[in-house]
Amino acid sequence: MTDYKNLKLIATSSPHIRGSETTRSIMLDVIIAMLPALIWAVVMFGIKALTLTVVSVIGCMFWEWLYRTLMKKPQSVGDLSAVVTGMLLAFVCPVTTPYWMILIGDFFAIVVVKQLFGGIGKNFVNPALAGRAFLLGSYAGEMTKWIAPGETAPLFGSTADVVTAATPLAYMKTGDMETLMSTYSINDMFLGKIGGSLGEISVLMLLIGGIYLIVRKVINWQTPVGYIATVAVLSFLFPKAGSGLDWMLYSIFGGGLMLGAFFMATDYATSPVTKKGQLIFGIGCGLFTILIRYFGSYNEGVCYSIMVMNLCVALIDKYTKPTRFGVVKSDKKEAAAK
Repeated sequence: MTDYKNLKLIATSSPHIRGSETTRSIMLDVIIAMLPALIWAVVMFGIKALTLTVVSVIGCMFWEWLYRTLMKKPQSVGDLSAVVTGMLLAFVCPVTTPYWMILIGDFFAIVVVKQLFGGIGKNFVNPALAGRAFLLGSYAGEMTKWIAPGETAPLFGSTADVVTAATPLAYMKTGDMETLMSTYSINDMFLGKIGGSLGEISVLMLLIGGIYLIVRKVINWQTPVGYIATVAVLSFLFPKAGSGLDWMLYSIFGGGLMLGAFFMATDYATSPVTKKGQLIFGIGCGLFTILIRYFGSYNEGVCYSIMVMNLCVALIDKYTKPTRFGVVKSDKKEAAAK
């Protein structure tokens, strides 16, 4: 017989089911997923691609350690989130970026965007993208210097002797599809034999990493598929030059679309919680990317489109959250009206 008078009920806050995943394990999967793109960058641009990435990672870890030490907060370097930010920031910069410049971007990403807002999970925009936007606004000349495919960037010193080349998006901005198609084939675009930021050039390597993350259930398919599909459909229906199919393929294979769709737009802290919301988020990113590429003065639109949608996450979550068990529609409408 149960002694109800001495029965102790221990109530804890939800969730009551705990998974085996940790922040560290999730970030480790993301790091593994980015390795194919990093290896290809080293093949195409030389060892500077690796050293720049390593410096960026060390910079992000240092700034996070220093800030939390000075603020007397528990250290969070071990969760590997700073490592991911460092790799992603290097990936969206040219391989010719000076080491001192990437360290400045690391500071802005980690201290200003991430730590000042409370640390991991509390930043309202993606830190790596914000770091890139800061560097682009401050050092536009260095951030738009693209070396030709197969050119090796020097480890140190001047890059004046490095042969530069226009990126596919630069040709697309002017509508010069004839020159683009004679310079870069679809196969070149897919494999990554093109100019561009360090980690965004190879669609194949980024797809391998993205599929790995989906299979490992680190990310859901809704955001990347919604993002890429939206750009594909709109570019096919409204080509600025050439055939719809050619324009579509160059649009989705060029620039940072694949990197942004799989590794940036899926950031846990700055993307919606529900699968419906993630699909809406991806569609919104695709729409803004097309608008910026078509009507903006900037060739690329991935960075700013994701950051704009980051600001809409709270609104998306509000209107896509599922109805709780036992709550009828009238109650839900009444609660929403308050």
